[in-house]
Amino acid sequence: MDRQIRPIYEALDTGSNKSAILACNKVLKKQPNHLLVKALKALALVRSQKVEDALLLCDEVLASKPVDDATLAAMMHVLRGLGRHMDMVTMYEDAYKQQPGNEELGTQTFFANARIGNWKVAQQIATKMHKHFQDDHYLYWSVMSAVLQARDPSTPEALRTVLLKLAHRLISSSATPSFYNADRFHLHITILRELKLFDEAYEMLESETGKIVCSSNLACEELRREIWKLKGLTKEAGERAEKRILEAKDRNWLEFLSVLDDTFADLTSDDSDADAAKAAVSECIVKTREFFGKIAEEDGVKDRSGPLALLELEKRARQHGLATDPDALHSLLESYFQSFGGKSCCFEDLKPYVDLEGEELTRWTAVLEKQSAVFASVPDLWRYINAQKLLRYNLPASALSPEAEIQRAVQYLDAYLEGLKLGKLLPSYDLQPADDLAILSAQVFVNIWKQTGDESPLYNAAALLEYALARSKKSYQMRLHLVRIYRLLGAPSLALEHYRTVGVKQVQNDTLSHFILSRASTFSLSSTGDLTYTTECLESSRIYLSNSEETAEFIVRAFGGEKYSQIPDFIEFEDRLDNSLQRDLTKMEHVRMRVAHEPINSELVDMELIELKFIFDRVHHDNRDFSILANYQPRSAATFDQQSQFLEKAPGLGWLWVYLKVYIKALQLASDLDDTVEDKLLIGDRPKPTYGPETKLPLAERLTSRKQEEIDELTPDEALFYDYATALSGWLTPYHDYTRPPAAVVLAEAAKMAEQKIGHSLKGFEVPADAVKKDEEPPAVVDPPALLLQFFDDMSARFKGLSEGKGLPHELLHVVAITQEAFLLFVIETTRFKAPSVVKQNKLSALSHHIKEIRAKATTTLADFSVSLISYAEREATAERRKELVEACKPIIHESGLDHDYVLNVAKKVTDARKQIADGVGKGLVRVTKTHA
Repeated sequence: MDRQIRPIYEALDTGSNKSAILACNKVLKKQPNHLLVKALKALALVRSQKVEDALLLCDEVLASKPVDDATLAAMMHVLRGLGRHMDMVTMYEDAYKQQPGNEELGTQTFFANARIGNWKVAQQIATKMHKHFQDDHYLYWSVMSAVLQARDPSTPEALRTVLLKLAHRLISSSATPSFYNADRFHLHITILRELKLFDEAYEMLESETGKIVCSSNLACEELRREIWKLKGLTKEAGERAEKRILEAKDRNWLEFLSVLDDTFADLTSDDSDADAAKAAVSECIVKTREFFGKIAEEDGVKDRSGPLALLELEKRARQHGLATDPDALHSLLESYFQSFGGKSCCFEDLKPYVDLEGEELTRWTAVLEKQSAVFASVPDLWRYINAQKLLRYNLPASALSPEAEIQRAVQYLDAYLEGLKLGKLLPSYDLQPADDLAILSAQVFVNIWKQTGDESPLYNAAALLEYALARSKKSYQMRLHLVRIYRLLGAPSLALEHYRTVGVKQVQNDTLSHFILSRASTFSLSSTGDLTYTTECLESSRIYLSNSEETAEFIVRAFGGEKYSQIPDFIEFEDRLDNSLQRDLTKMEHVRMRVAHEPINSELVDMELIELKFIFDRVHHDNRDFSILANYQPRSAATFDQQSQFLEKAPGLGWLWVYLKVYIKALQLASDLDDTVEDKLLIGDRPKPTYGPETKLPLAERLTSRKQEEIDELTPDEALFYDYATALSGWLTPYHDYTRPPAAVVLAEAAKMAEQKIGHSLKGFEVPADAVKKDEEPPAVVDPPALLLQFFDDMSARFKGLSEGKGLPHELLHVVAITQEAFLLFVIETTRFKAPSVVKQNKLSALSHHIKEIRAKATTTLADFSVSLISYAEREATAERRKELVEACKPIIHESGLDHDYVLNVAKKVTDARKQIADGVGKGLVRVTKTHA
């Protein structure tokens, strides 16, 4: 038998699924009831995307309740591929019940429950295994499961304390003390913290063994700090930290913060007399200043902790009104700049302490202005760069006129070109030390654009950063800056090229993909068959599939290796990715692109409806990283991230809710599915429920609610689209409700199709015999809301205004994309009434007339847009247009490299990219209107 099965495994391992199926069929011909071969065939079918065929085999194997390891392992992969995790748990539980003395089966049953977060059952299984096999690590599995069950949002509040007390009793009664293992010790202290037994936790931590564990385990040390803080041992923590700084030469910044917290502890306690507390703290400040001064003197320029601690001390003293020397902060700032101004971190170090005003600011500015633009070494260059960043940070709004800003931009550019000489011998993969001057100059140009609305400064910024990037090819900062700038300039292909070159990997697809995929449907050419941006959506979403498949395995491995301190982090990581806001923003963009590319049929409508309803039930986490973009704009102005934000607003949760409401409502009208049919046709498990006040309300109520905070996240054009979509669905709902076939008819059709496809009916189907349409009169046809036709007039006027005014290309494309989307939404909601037989049967000829009128208005508007965009594309590709861009870049043109020819090359790239997108969108509009005529 092994000789017959080995080829099947080899075929599966090499991805030859067809060969595996043939090999399975060969064995099954002789032994039709061989469970392992059936399971392997089901696995090959799942991997071949033949889901319906796999379901029949899968159900057959599960019905036989297998117990052998090979079949169970194969079925685990099959069920995971089908998303049937609950069936996997049931399978292992059934096997374990048949062989309760099988330790391996018990372990796998526990792991199956751990994978889906079923902690209640996992805890019961671990307890049973501990009693049966008398192994301590099963006891700790039980304890950890009880703790995780207590943290689960679905667990009632009253039960949480009971579970934690149970965990405490179990861990305290363990035959082996928890301090024998650092992670067991961490779990024990965590339980005490949750139960607020801080005294007991403190005793354990301060025991000899506790100190040894904490000294060698970072997670336990972090927990110790937290317990001390919760116990109110601020002074003791400060004394301990002071001792570590002096004796152990520990320069961990947390130790310095403990000393600072100790210094001001009397002011933060509730029961202290205010005057006495201030007097006591004033004495402590003097002592702490001497202590930090001694550390700073001892370390010199080797370490920055001492000088930074002095600055933080002075800042807190000022906040509490206890500063005695008005010149102290200035002296500390000047001293720090002299010692560490030549390091790249100086600006970020000093930024929290330089919010100065009046005389202090004047004196500080005078210190910084002494730095010359002559660089003998890299530290000299960095000293100048930090001085310019700090000077710019405190510029008042009155000093930010376009003329003054242009002078600064040119000054930074000149210094950058001079600084390049210091890095001319660096290898190509190294960053130039002068890079931040180029970024400074580019940000100044963006600030000028924000003030004037003239796009010329954006061309300067783009050309300058392209030049700098050619010398620092690995600079992700410059590439992300260019992504933002090229999107503003309507050159999405260049933005995507730079984003891809950054080399975003793994979880960065969640935190950084917003740079390129935020409102990406504006730049999508999916209507012409170009799936570049659609593919990017799918590529960036792979991390979520990987998370659902792999993170559960990490949790299982952590249990196996008794790494209890890591398990909550893995669970949180899995939850934050499963319910990621960016995940669903990307999904929404993909849907918007998909409807422009694919035929609008029942398969698309039903699939997207089910997925969007799942999303609508989630409580989201925003994992996006906006702080990664360096910001060198003055504190009196908006940050660079805010200034360069596409359409001035980043889509957030409110934006997502609005678009989910729009599309779920539209797809519900177009679909024949109701909840009954949906449950019958769903193959895998439903996603884990999330717990929020919104998700408890009925779906219909949530879809009709309108919240101002959600609308505030929309652009004006998107807000018009929202009104249009609401009016459209409201008008068409009665006619859809009347013409939609009953659920029984839909199920009958699904069962019939399944039987034709795979030769058997779908499991659990019982189609009623009385699946007949209800007998009632059709609803009276009313005129469509005036808003529907008015929307296309408004968008036409908006397009004309932007074309004739100073509108940037991305604003123009946004108007076109929203108008096309409105037409496609109309198509989705009216496809049901396209067939003459449906109109005649349901007596809706008057409705058909209105639909034709709106369709004609929409197609005429889109046709006009198409002509204008194609004409615009032709103008962009001319030599005259490139010449205009070069003329706009006069402030940055130098003879030393950044010359006329270089700028002309950048101008050609920008105009070609603009031509490509405008021409593609224009031709796509024609294709869309013809497809849905």
